[in-house]
Amino acid sequence: MKTEELAAKLKNILLLEQRRGYNNKAVLGGVEAFIQKTVLPQASDDDPQAKRILKASEKLLGYSTCAPEERSTKVKEALDLLDGKASSVFPLPNIRQAPSRSVPDLEKPISSMPGVGQRRAALFGRLGIHLIRDALEYYPREYHDRSNLRKIAELQFGNTETFIAKVKEVSVRKLSNNLNLLTARLQDETGFIDATWFSRGFVRRDLEPGMEIIVTGKVGQFLGKLKVESPEYEHLDKSLLHSGRIVPIYRSTEGLNNKLLRSVIHDIVAYHSVRIEDHLPQHLIDELSLLDLGDALYQIHFPDSWDQLEAARRRLAFDEFLEIQLGALMKQAVRRRSKGALALDVRKPQIGEFLTNLPFRLTGAQERVIQEIMHDLESDVPMNRLLQGDVGSGKTVVAASALITAFANGYQGAIMAPTEILAEQHYKGISRLVSVLGEDAPKVSLLTGSIKGKERDDLYQAVEQGEIDILIGTHALIQEGVRFNNLAVCVVDEQHRFGVEQRAALRAKGVNPHLLVMTATPIPRSLALTIYGDLDLSVLDEMPPGRQPIQTFALTPEQRSWAYNFLREEVERGRQAYIICPLVEESEKIEAKAAIEEYERLQKYVFPDLRLGLLHGRMKPREKDEVMERFRLGELQVLVSTAVVEVGIDVPNATVMLIEGADRFGLAQLHQFRGRVGRGTEKSYCLLLSDSPSEDARKRLEIVQECSDGFVLAEEDLKMRGPGEFYGIRQSGQINLKVAKLSDFGLLEETRKIAAELLEDDPDLRHYPKLRSRVVERMKTLSEAN
Repeated sequence: MKTEELAAKLKNILLLEQRRGYNNKAVLGGVEAFIQKTVLPQASDDDPQAKRILKASEKLLGYSTCAPEERSTKVKEALDLLDGKASSVFPLPNIRQAPSRSVPDLEKPISSMPGVGQRRAALFGRLGIHLIRDALEYYPREYHDRSNLRKIAELQFGNTETFIAKVKEVSVRKLSNNLNLLTARLQDETGFIDATWFSRGFVRRDLEPGMEIIVTGKVGQFLGKLKVESPEYEHLDKSLLHSGRIVPIYRSTEGLNNKLLRSVIHDIVAYHSVRIEDHLPQHLIDELSLLDLGDALYQIHFPDSWDQLEAARRRLAFDEFLEIQLGALMKQAVRRRSKGALALDVRKPQIGEFLTNLPFRLTGAQERVIQEIMHDLESDVPMNRLLQGDVGSGKTVVAASALITAFANGYQGAIMAPTEILAEQHYKGISRLVSVLGEDAPKVSLLTGSIKGKERDDLYQAVEQGEIDILIGTHALIQEGVRFNNLAVCVVDEQHRFGVEQRAALRAKGVNPHLLVMTATPIPRSLALTIYGDLDLSVLDEMPPGRQPIQTFALTPEQRSWAYNFLREEVERGRQAYIICPLVEESEKIEAKAAIEEYERLQKYVFPDLRLGLLHGRMKPREKDEVMERFRLGELQVLVSTAVVEVGIDVPNATVMLIEGADRFGLAQLHQFRGRVGRGTEKSYCLLLSDSPSEDARKRLEIVQECSDGFVLAEEDLKMRGPGEFYGIRQSGQINLKVAKLSDFGLLEETRKIAAELLEDDPDLRHYPKLRSRVVERMKTLSEAN
């Protein structure tokens, strides 16, 4: 770091200390730590400026142990030594107002702010800013460093530059009835440049010759001369907010530019950040070297340095993760304290007979997970476990072992699946598995929306009288007419396809039954801890032997013909194929239209001699089931589908998965598509056909080509796309993170540990009422999102 930069940094830290009442928090670790770690190693005494820095540093010795009055003297003396010696450094604005004893009213409408009013309040509302609190938590989307000042002669064409100049002259030219051009000639000691602004109607005249302003704008040119068009500027006699510092950039809307948005938010942050009460206990703030809440809110909006911005992000991200983890662990603790579930005997002979006589050998992962589930089932605390496993990892037999345990104890079990096809598939699979018990096998039945009339009524009666041991079905299981005799174990498959209320409705069919929820979508640990932190987690991370590997090809747009020919060859060999239409946008209507057009193009021009079927989200459930049934029976050779192609559909004869526009999908979703093939004895293939020739698109698809581990791909997907697109549908409202990133595994694990420690000492957070209030509010928000 250059000597003048070092002086500037030290001076700004001391100015910040003044504004904060000498609390020794202007820099992480305190003023003395900064001097020891940064100033002294870099300030040699071989030039006058360095000597002044060292003398100023000497004045600050013992700063951390001094009272505020002594610190004030030390800072003033150090600034006197530095004053005027740092080049082109302007003190950052003291926008934070002195605190008072009044409690901030964060629930006031944004229209109560000066300069907003009802018309502008509607514009703020478009951004989700309705209350003062919303504005305080409306964080910038990015930051521009406008602290690097240049002379006019140093300005570079095409760059966004910040410079100080004196207004030489101002003129206004009328271009049309309602359009004006304001031009200001700006000057410093190195030259001149023109700044122009277009305006409609009234021309605001706050520029006068002789004024000194600081300007930020993109440098263009006109008739060979440099100019800046519509730059932001501020008068040097005012606090700098839009220039000369790290400037926040917010997501805005038409009619509400960033300068106005920044000014309103600045007024709110300036007033409230020093008045807001911190919800974290002080010992935690000190132990973890966190910024206090007021400083964090100030620095996230108007950072004094990049280090301070990072410190603010860490504090606010810590808060979000901690609240989520506390909420999850508190829910988990309530469940574990609750009693009333049926404690099942897991040593019943039918259970051992079932596991011993299976027609295949269980993997180590399956044995481990079954033991975890058995441990839950023998307790009178209701099981609440999430089972996640990659495609083909063998979740069905694990679920069957839980259901057999209920049956062996004289109780009933149920499986709920999101579609009729998947429910029927489970019915056939479970029936086949339990048949190893021979005459002693449980009675298994299927209930879906297609079952009507007398058949449905007879089924209802049999379930109520306990004549059916395992009931498998769709949402039909939670209809009013379904009454179980003694339901002990519930299984929900592809659980993210169901809401909280639907899962609760199934559990309500019994008295505190044990619950196992399953997903074939590999979930990164960080995401699982965030969304499903109140569930116990089991993972099938081992594939059964003999499963066919799927050969994956990442293809460029130029290889489309090759992909079509390859697919045709497989179909002519008697196999079947999927073609996934590219993702257009998040609208089923538009997706359906695009899929229909693609289906018609393929049928007419590419595969006119093959039997094609179409599947999209706008079709009725019965229509989708009919198409899938025809495909499963082999009546259709190629299934053209949008991203709605059902998870868990088992068509062993399908050996080719061709994904158009593969670069538009997430890695985890591509892996899910790939899992639709490779279910039979024949070699299977996945063709990832890119729409984009870019290097980035190629690298992303090559990751899927080289990696067959769904959990590894899920972690990569989370890093690249974020949680909002993890399942291919928006989930961001469910997680509701404004600052924290799920890729920050270290911070997430740290908050999980701290949350557990806090609750161990204080299970209900009675000693931390402010923190408890925030946790309850976040839990409520997450519950509503689910």
